[in-house]
Amino acid sequence: MIERHHLTLIREVDRQGSLTAAADTLCLSQSALSHTVRRLEEQMGTPVWRREGRRLIPTQAGRYLLSLAERLLPQLAHAEDVIEQIARGQRGTLRIGMECHPCYQWLLKVVAPYLAIWPGVDVDVRQRFQFGGLGALLGHEIDVLVTPDPVRRPGLCYKPVFDYEQVLVVSNDHRLAQRDWVTPRDVAEETLITYPVAMERLDVYSQFLMPAQRLPRRHKTIETTDIMLQMVAAGRGVAALPRWLVNEYADRMAIAPLSLGSTGIQKQIYLGVRERDAEVDYLKGFLALCKSGGTQ
Repeated sequence: MIERHHLTLIREVDRQGSLTAAADTLCLSQSALSHTVRRLEEQMGTPVWRREGRRLIPTQAGRYLLSLAERLLPQLAHAEDVIEQIARGQRGTLRIGMECHPCYQWLLKVVAPYLAIWPGVDVDVRQRFQFGGLGALLGHEIDVLVTPDPVRRPGLCYKPVFDYEQVLVVSNDHRLAQRDWVTPRDVAEETLITYPVAMERLDVYSQFLMPAQRLPRRHKTIETTDIMLQMVAAGRGVAALPRWLVNEYADRMAIAPLSLGSTGIQKQIYLGVRERDAEVDYLKGFLALCKSGGTQ
């Protein structure tokens, strides 16, 4: 019978690369760990790993068990947390995954009133899912996914919470600063600064430059919004960001937003949740608060 400790062991060996390192991490002796592996292989009638020199390579059975471990162990850990919180009289923890760099600053405005309304709920924001949150939501590692690009899957639902325009940001003394909107040809002459995201997931590329078969003269990536906009204000390049975010910085930085094309690029931010959880009271309350703009 496959048990939880088998899955934990298999995942840890894969992470650590050896039985010895996995045994140290799990606070087991190597002999005890090896014995457990042998018993599991005897029960299944097939090996979990094969050796290549000093490396352990998972067999077909091992790969299947590893994928099972990566799906089930986070769910079991979450279930234990929920039960423990119920036992302590708490409602739980709302785990939010971010798939949108600038949305973190929007989220900060929502979290404070939410905590005031729901004193029995903790909030955990996980930015390591900025660009791969779908698997985390399906795998129960997060409860809410904040994303501008929802990927529809059975069992998930997405709620739009606000609209925004994606704009080009330039310095106030830039040659384009007095324009209302820019063309792909204009941007093709510039150094474009973006977050470190795959090109196909950047709206300025997928909805503006690529349809016109244009690319910027140079492309640079920067992780933080503040540094990105300081670079823009200093004339080191241009950037594509939500208009609402640019407006927040415009009072203290010499920057200006311009529409991408004569009609602009209109976007929405969505909150993705698992359908079975959509009626959980504190999760439903969070969705309603976000929809109202942080006021209730």
